[in-house]
Amino acid sequence: MRHVSDESGTTNVRKIRRRVQLALWMLLGAAVLLTAYSAIFRALMAREGQSHGWIDALYWTLTTMSTLGYGDVTFTSDLGRLFSMFVTASGVLLILILLPFLFVRFVVSPWMEQREKARTPRRVPDSMRGHVILVGFGTVTQTLIARAKRARTPAVVLVEDSAEAARLLDEGYHVMVGPLDSPVTYRKAAVERAAMVVSTHADTTNTNVAFTVRQANKSVKIAVTAAKDASVDVLELAGADYVLELSSTLGRELANRALGTRGRAHVVGSIGRTLIAEAAVRTASLVGLTLGQAKDHIEGGVRIIAVMQRGRLRATKPETRIDERAVLILAGTQEDLSSFDHQFQSLLGSEDPVLILGGGRVGRAVAEALDESGVRSTIVEKVAGRTPSHLTVVEGDAADIDVLQTAGLDSASAVVVTSRDDDFNVYLTLYCRRLKPDLQIVSRATSERNVATLYRAGADSVLSYATIGATSLWNKLGRAHRVVIAEGNELFSVPRPRSLTRIVLRDEKVHDATGCHIIGGLDSEGDLVVDPEHLESREISSLVLLGDRHAERSFRDKYVKGS
Repeated sequence: MRHVSDESGTTNVRKIRRRVQLALWMLLGAAVLLTAYSAIFRALMAREGQSHGWIDALYWTLTTMSTLGYGDVTFTSDLGRLFSMFVTASGVLLILILLPFLFVRFVVSPWMEQREKARTPRRVPDSMRGHVILVGFGTVTQTLIARAKRARTPAVVLVEDSAEAARLLDEGYHVMVGPLDSPVTYRKAAVERAAMVVSTHADTTNTNVAFTVRQANKSVKIAVTAAKDASVDVLELAGADYVLELSSTLGRELANRALGTRGRAHVVGSIGRTLIAEAAVRTASLVGLTLGQAKDHIEGGVRIIAVMQRGRLRATKPETRIDERAVLILAGTQEDLSSFDHQFQSLLGSEDPVLILGGGRVGRAVAEALDESGVRSTIVEKVAGRTPSHLTVVEGDAADIDVLQTAGLDSASAVVVTSRDDDFNVYLTLYCRRLKPDLQIVSRATSERNVATLYRAGADSVLSYATIGATSLWNKLGRAHRVVIAEGNELFSVPRPRSLTRIVLRDEKVHDATGCHIIGGLDSEGDLVVDPEHLESREISSLVLLGDRHAERSFRDKYVKGS
């Protein structure tokens, strides 16, 4: 098993070795230069009829290069004086360039490194408890830290490199430095008081981390990510309680968003025993109705908790009209959702085939998830042989219209864009939207800043590694369950504020002040309650809200802080 700290130790040894080698080469160069100048000095002096030994030659060279030049040994010929000027000029250059470089390299840099090491913490404060220890720093952990911060849960990033720790410290993160393969490191991180340890490194590193953490503490929750299916069993044997396969998880979520194109309610999450589903509006019986009218029109216990359009929440007032591009977010039991399907699912056409642009891990996971749902799919992949033979593949460039038509774009019900290149995803989304305006387009995003661009390009739904990974890991913490509705919009729970004892669904004052929609509350068993008559019950200890991170932060600052 590879020891993670070996890399850090090897790096430090290499730094020292490079500095010693550089110093030796510079000393050798200086010796060669002094010898050459001294030899030339003796030769020129001999031409002038003067005889000087090597001590005199070295003395003249050093005093001339350092610009001290006492004048006791001088040339009388023009050639000798030209040589003197050349030696003086080279000495000035060495003083202005070489000496400062040596001083910075061998004095200032080591001092700064030691200073950075000294200011980066080697243990967490004794008062810290209930915290999350994050081993490594990346897009998933960065998003997880933001969730923890909004929920006022401490999070500590554990890294081995002091320079990286100093950078993260300057950016405002809680950081600790230590070897990842040492139980002592996790004891210094107060693992016995921690709520969970999360590691998002490579599978081999995660295995070592899980094994080491389990040595330090037998009961703490350990969650790790896995890139390969084969790594899951090994990681669990090493002590991990939860193994998140990011590619598979993101693939399933993207597949979920590609379904429901014919009005069928497709489950995207749950809160307690209450299922959260989305369904595109595809029947004339709903198009044109207001939300108030739709509520009376829907049979069974399904409740419309939100209306989305191209990733954006629409106003959920009773007078809001439902158009043909709307996606309804529903809450109910499986029986309720089946009743909704029976009433509103369109019988025209089917949900397949789905076109998957990109045959990487995420693309393959989308295909597998669709296959489990009985939906046919075709993958478009440029690299020959990359996709397993049991999946339907068309090899070629997804930006080529002939390739897309060969893959079945004209008959496709949806397109899922799975490339890790956001620029290419924006291009493909815009391209497919122009080729087929009524197509359901679901896109993957790598960077959060490109989510809005993908929606503007025409995506109906956007999801990313960071959001899906961070949400899955956060839910395993068990503090407050979250459901991703779309990138940037989530269902989340908060403690019921004392100032909101009289709860009103769709409270406009709360929405105007914070941007959050009050969806319902959680009963004593953790199930979602969306019935206004029961929301004022004392058993409702938490509210369920819908909004983005800015809205959540505003709500917590306004209502939860003083509760």
